[in-house]
Amino acid sequence: MKVLILNGSPRVNGNTSIAVKELEKTFSKNNIDTEIIQVGNKDIRGCIACGKCKEIGKCVFNDIVNEIAPKFEQANGLIIASPVYYASANATLVALIQRLFFSTPFSKKMKVGASVTVARRGGCSSTFDELNKFFTITGMPIASSQYWNSVHGRTQGEAEQDLEGLQTMRTLAENMTFLMRSIELGKEKFGLPKQEDTVFTHFIR
Repeated sequence: MKVLILNGSPRVNGNTSIAVKELEKTFSKNNIDTEIIQVGNKDIRGCIACGKCKEIGKCVFNDIVNEIAPKFEQANGLIIASPVYYASANATLVALIQRLFFSTPFSKKMKVGASVTVARRGGCSSTFDELNKFFTITGMPIASSQYWNSVHGRTQGEAEQDLEGLQTMRTLAENMTFLMRSIELGKEKFGLPKQEDTVFTHFIR
C-alpha cells in the first residue's frame, strides 16, 4: 500500500517537514510505502476553468500537476500538508490541488485522505477545513487522529517541541493505515458502493 504526501511548504526542512517526517516514520513501521513531494516551492499557476482537461484527460498546463496525477491514481491515500498563511493554506499548494482534483478523470472514491496544518499559533482549524473539502467532494474517506491534525512552531525546527502535535501525527498515520487496509478488505469482500448517475443542477433551473 502507498500514501502520497504533498508538502505545501516553500521551506525545505521546515516545520511542515517535521510533521510530515513523523507521519513517514509511522507509515514505514507499518510497511506502508510513502512518497513525499515538496510542492510549495514550485512555480504552479492556478486553474483557469478552460475545461480542456475534459477533452485530453489531463491539465492543459503540462507541469508538476500532470506529473503527480498518476502517482495519486496509484496511491491508496493522500495527505495534504500545509503551513498556515492568513488562516488559509499556502496559495501554491491550493493552485496545485485545485487543478489536480479537477483535471484528473480517474475515480478517487475510497482513497483515504488527510490534511495536516502547521502554524505559529492560530488558523490551523480553518486551513484544516479548507483542505478537507477536496476529499469530501470526491468520495474520499477522511482519516482522523486524537485531535485536529495540526502541529505548532514558528522558527525552523520549533515544531519538534510540540509533543502533542507530533503524537497527533503518529496517531493519524496509525489510523490511516488501519482505514486503508480495512477499505481494501471491504473492496475484496463487498466491492465499492454503487454509484448513481450524477444529477448535476445549479440554482437557476
